Amino acid sequence: MDSRRLLRTSATALAAAGLILSGCSGGSDAAASRTTAAARQASPSSSPSASSEALKKFYGQKPTWRDCGVTGFQCATLRAPLDYAKPDGQQIDLAVSRVRATGPGKRLGSLLVNPGGPGGSAVGYLQGYAGVGYPAPVRARYDMVAVDPRGVARSEPVECLTGPQMDTFTQVDQTPDDTAEVNALSAAFKAFSAGCAKKSRAILPHVSTVETARDMDILRAVLGDEKLNYVGASYGTFLGATYAELFPDRVGRLVLDGAMDPSLPAIDLNRDQTAGFETSFRAFAADCVTQPDCPLGTGSVEAAGEALKKFFRDVDAEPVPTGESRALGESLATTGVIAAMYDEGAWPQLREALTQAIGGEGSGLLALADSYYEREADGTYANLMFANAAVNCLDLPAAYRGPADVSKAVPSFEKASPVFGRGLAWAALNCTSWPTPPTGGPHRITAEGAAPILVVGTTRDPATPYKWAQSLAGQLSSGTLLTYEGDGHTAYGRGSDCVDTAINTYLLDGTPPAEGKRCS
Repeated sequence: MDSRRLLRTSATALAAAGLILSGCSGGSDAAASRTTAAARQASPSSSPSASSEALKKFYGQKPTWRDCGVTGFQCATLRAPLDYAKPDGQQIDLAVSRVRATGPGKRLGSLLVNPGGPGGSAVGYLQGYAGVGYPAPVRARYDMVAVDPRGVARSEPVECLTGPQMDTFTQVDQTPDDTAEVNALSAAFKAFSAGCAKKSRAILPHVSTVETARDMDILRAVLGDEKLNYVGASYGTFLGATYAELFPDRVGRLVLDGAMDPSLPAIDLNRDQTAGFETSFRAFAADCVTQPDCPLGTGSVEAAGEALKKFFRDVDAEPVPTGESRALGESLATTGVIAAMYDEGAWPQLREALTQAIGGEGSGLLALADSYYEREADGTYANLMFANAAVNCLDLPAAYRGPADVSKAVPSFEKASPVFGRGLAWAALNCTSWPTPPTGGPHRITAEGAAPILVVGTTRDPATPYKWAQSLAGQLSSGTLLTYEGDGHTAYGRGSDCVDTAINTYLLDGTPPAEGKRCS
């Protein structure tokens, strides 16, 4: 069930960000403008938060740092208002972690990192990768810091379904062929939404990207930094751009890698992303057909696509066994394939998993799907999927009013991707029955007055198409675009010395690369 923006593992990082949009979009431009205006009234873009009397207690708090149980890292709790419109009301606790600058060289302050999602654990990303795997010169001069966003992981997590319920949810047919299957898919989304409302009613209206950006400003002040230095990947680019929109005068050095385009309604975001997965699949297929073990044949890319579509139809009609109680049907198979699109290093694994599944044994693709959903071996799930939907459905109005709208949209999605289009069109139905009304809407982010911001785009990125990075860099008044000509999702730390050198230079010296800089 592709209602997600997801954290993914990769060969180059223990947690490289990934996303699939949950289809919260649509409505008229006028409606979008009204919701955006309402969101800004609740969280004003000119917000002088530190000077607000009601917020001073949050900006002035002194965290108690303690051992995390992870060598070298410290942890603390940050307090924030649940509702910024009612700062004297209920508070929430946010999990923070840091690793101190190692030296040598003059300390540059804190560098906040976010791996994307929404729903990815920034603390897990810091402790598992960024705090030990970012380039040594960067770690030498910055305290590396992360906060799990509100509703995510260790920060008052949104909860929706039990493990067995999630197992059922992820297996529902996402390419319905008749009225009964359409009704079953709609019912699954409604049950998911109802579960979130039941288990997370208090926090559900307060996990927007705007609120999380305001939490980041409290953290900046608590850490003693005048400016926010930040590396955000995937959805983390939208979070970083939102921060720049709210607090342009507090922008330090911002890297937005694998950029989103905040100006698009999510029906367009979903369709663009569908095309991105098609681009990535074609790159995989072009490589696959040259390999002796390619399960999709050794002919053309188009023929490989037809072979994959036939495989999806076959497992839709008759799921294959996996060695456990869950058989591999079309939904899980599609998720497994999509999971491998995020990193070309996973292509050999995908070839092997497809070979097994076409031969009647689906455990390899199931393992890829489980990693994508963050499902543990004991059948429990991280809260990634729950937080993902909660943030997406709050940030933008729902894409569709109901299944009839999806049916009308399917042809355009299939044009964007003959392989994945139908399923990703139906995935955008998930916010239709969401229990909390949206507070945001699509709009351009200019962040007038902000210091130079570095936007990074990968030409064959499956999850955040390159044109999004071009658009965001063009919207930002101080944006500079760095292009990586390659495959996979995001660019920093993926093996390009050119990309890493440009980003490191910006983080250490504040000098962005020349406009039009391209790397491979």
